[in-house]
Amino acid sequence: QLVESGGGLVQPGGSLRLSCVVSGVAVEFYTIGWFRQAPGRGSERVSLISTSDESTYYADSVKGRFAISRDHAKSTVYLQMNNLQPEDTATYYCASGPATPYYGGTYYWAEAGGFDSWGQGTRVTVSS
Repeated sequence: QLVESGGGLVQPGGSLRLSCVVSGVAVEFYTIGWFRQAPGRGSERVSLISTSDESTYYADSVKGRFAISRDHAKSTVYLQMNNLQPEDTATYYCASGPATPYYGGTYYWAEAGGFDSWGQGTRVTVSS
């Protein structure tokens, strides 16, 4: 079970921190992360973390602004979102899935279809 929180309304340039509490999943060798979906648009992979070695993935659209982290003791994954822009407005979903394959120095991060557990989503609105 994945339960997100932390969404809300923020002005452009503002910050939010999303939280995802994970339960019922053996997270030691999993991939956990965040996807988002804006109205009328498809799902976008935002940021992922590999729980085995803490390797991370960021979409180009959020690099340098968002940071994913994990608190193992609290079974929680966070997404710190800074310098938010109107185009970041979306419902953000936490998801977990199998470990990310790693071959030849490259991580092969899965798209949404590769994740088997999803949270209910938390809405983020960036507007002045």
